[in-house]
Amino acid sequence: AGHGDSPTSDTVATEQGRVALLDHVLQELALHRPILVSPSMSGRFAVPFLLARGARLAGFVPIAPAGTRDHAPERYQQLQTPTLILYGDGDTGLGPRALQSLRHLPRHRVAMLRGAGHACYVDRPQDFHRALLAFLRQLG
Repeated sequence: AGHGDSPTSDTVATEQGRVALLDHVLQELALHRPILVSPSMSGRFAVPFLLARGARLAGFVPIAPAGTRDHAPERYQQLQTPTLILYGDGDTGLGPRALQSLRHLPRHRVAMLRGAGHACYVDRPQDFHRALLAFLRQLG
C-alpha cells in the first residue's frame, strides 16, 4: 500500500478497506481460524482486522506492528484472541510503543528477544522461532 514498490491504492486508504481486503484474502484462501503474524507496517492491516474480526483468528502474533496507538485501550480489552507480542530489546520505536497498547489484550504473552532490533526475526531467528513455536504449541 505505497511501501516498497507497491502502488498506492484507494482500496486500502481506509481502515475499513484494509479489514475488507484481509478478510477477502483469508476467505479466498479458505483459512479457518488462522494465526495472523504481523510485523511492522503490516500492523496497519492486522490490528484493525484483529479489532473487527478477532474471533475469526486462532491467534495473533504482532511483531512491533504499526498502528496500535490508533485505538483506545478499551477496544483491546474486549478481545479474547490469544496473542504473542514479540519485539527486540534494541527496538526503541515501534516495539515498546506497540507493547504499551497491546498489553491491554486480556490473553497476551510477551517475548522480548535480547540482542535484536526492529526486525527481531532477522536478528535472532532461532529465538524468534523458539518463541513462536512455543506459542503455537500452547494453542494446541
